[in-house]
Amino acid sequence: MNLNPIVLSIPIFFILIGIELVVERLSHRKLYRLPDAIANLSCGITSQVSGLFMRVFAIGVYEVLYANFAVFTWEKTWVYWLVLFLLVDLAYYWAHRMSHEINLFWGGHVVHHQSEEYNLSVALRQSSFQVIWTFGFSLPIAFLGFDTLDFALIAALNTLYQFWIHTETINKMGWFEYIFNTPSHHRVHHGRNPKYIDKNHAGSLIIWDKMFGTFQAEEERPTYGITKPLNSWNAVWANFSHYAEMGKELKMIPSWSDKIKYLFKKPGWFPESLGGYRAAPAIDASTYKKYNPSYPVKLNYYVLFQYLICLAVTAFFLFKQKEFSMGEKALAATLISVWVVNCGVLFEQKAWVQIAEWLRIVLFTSIAVAVTFIGDLSVYGYVLGLLYGIISASWFYSLSDGNEKVVVS
Repeated sequence: MNLNPIVLSIPIFFILIGIELVVERLSHRKLYRLPDAIANLSCGITSQVSGLFMRVFAIGVYEVLYANFAVFTWEKTWVYWLVLFLLVDLAYYWAHRMSHEINLFWGGHVVHHQSEEYNLSVALRQSSFQVIWTFGFSLPIAFLGFDTLDFALIAALNTLYQFWIHTETINKMGWFEYIFNTPSHHRVHHGRNPKYIDKNHAGSLIIWDKMFGTFQAEEERPTYGITKPLNSWNAVWANFSHYAEMGKELKMIPSWSDKIKYLFKKPGWFPESLGGYRAAPAIDASTYKKYNPSYPVKLNYYVLFQYLICLAVTAFFLFKQKEFSMGEKALAATLISVWVVNCGVLFEQKAWVQIAEWLRIVLFTSIAVAVTFIGDLSVYGYVLGLLYGIISASWFYSLSDGNEKVVVS
């Protein structure tokens, strides 16, 4: 199979994020916070590297059904592509809607909604587990005789469409709003205001929400995030936090029948004996504060240095992943996940991350040097690996030396 169109689009994503940052500067608006943007990108990275394993399974199941049980044979005319587009978008609507309305599925989607900002980096904030719960919604398309590669292409393009709608820099768009999903419609979807919860589940076409009663026009500016904030920049914890909370609440429910209901009812459901459904609370603007721990300002530059290298390594890995064995992919995915977790948690100034970052610097420098010799690479690889370790260690030591903290406004 060819490279994922989403991976191929990574340079375009960063160009557009750069343009949005310029707009932020020129308009004097506060659209980005560095720790939040780093956490968003980190969730995108962990989603892509874990997807190398999970999406193979999902596409494999689709291919088995298509190859053995397809009912129809299509000629690939414009009708074929139009029908496939509509079916993919409809399947996405229902998969997305159920990801909000079924507690177990919400655990695979909540990651995308955890950011308290709304910018293009949020589009890249994706879950590592969502495909487990949602791939089944597309399987009827296989029975209808739509080729696996064609389905995968249209599904990827549907995802790519949704990148640009994660912005506050574009207002309402006139007639376009009646048919297509837009930034205004999707801002509603990311709002945690009670009137905006579980609305506008569209992928590309807003018509499904209007047909099935889940449409809500944007009125007041949304407050973004989830009703119980994550309060962490840790990309791995972001993927497990909801399931950890579910585990605690399941222990509180005595009845097995209610435990099953808890899994498949809406998020917030509880048995009547324990208080019943917990609706989304109203937003109190006077008391609401975003998660914003203090940290030294110069930490921004250290994390940016580490993150740029991490992005380059990750991009190289994703573009070359077909050349690696499954074991090598698993090792690379683990190392990249450790890297992005440290980059996020450094902003939280937790004690354990100091030790974890020192260990990571030593480990990654050792790996870079070892790979140079084992792979019989140029001496430049050895020099660059050693240089990375020296710069990282000396820079991180300067950050660790002292207790200076800056409160972020």
